[in-house]
This record gives sequence, structure tokens and C-alpha cells, in this order.
Amino acid sequence: MNWLMNLYRSGLSCMFHTLTGLYCPGCGGTRAVLSLIKGDLRMSVQYHPLVPYTVFVILLEIILRAAYKRSSRSVDHKKRVRIFILAGAAIVVVNWFFKNYMLVFQGVDLLPAFK
Repeated sequence: MNWLMNLYRSGLSCMFHTLTGLYCPGCGGTRAVLSLIKGDLRMSVQYHPLVPYTVFVILLEIILRAAYKRSSRSVDHKKRVRIFILAGAAIVVVNWFFKNYMLVFQGVDLLPAFK
């Protein structure tokens, strides 16, 4: 985790945010990962909800595939995976619009500096 904190503190900033002043669709992702590693789920969701969603989906997939492997039924996982991917894409789009709306029209920065 120390190497991740060093990378974050190295000052790498989002080029889109630097040029436009707006958040890019991925802004907050690194902070969300760091918060999740520290066990702060609330801040991880605030920084970027796709990160905890991805962890949840991966864990759910592991459980579901293990359960279906034990059963004798044949299951097509492709439909469920497509739904998970579309839900993730929707999370990114809604998050992007909401954070930029709050920043531009309400003056609220939802991506505070990492503590």
C-alpha cells in the first residue's frame, strides 16, 4: 500500500481536469481504491462508486460461479456479465454528470483531497 500512496502523492494529476476544470469520468478512482484499502467504504463510494461496485461484482461472480459449478445445471454467464458491465457504465456516466453538476452549478467539490 505504501507504493500506492507514494504514486498518489507524486502529483500525477488528471489532464482533463487540469485543462477544463471539470472532472473526467475516472476522476477519484485512485482515491477510491486507497479509501477502500483503508476500509473507508463511504469515502470510496464518494470518490468513485465504480471501485466498490467492481469489488462487489467480482466477489459476487466468484460466489455465483462456485455455486453453479457444484450444481448439475448448465448456466450461461454471459447475460449476467453484460448486465454487470452495463450497470458499471451507467455508474460511470451518472457519477461523471453528478460530480460536474455539483462542482459547476452548486460549487460543491465532492472529491476532497485524500487524508
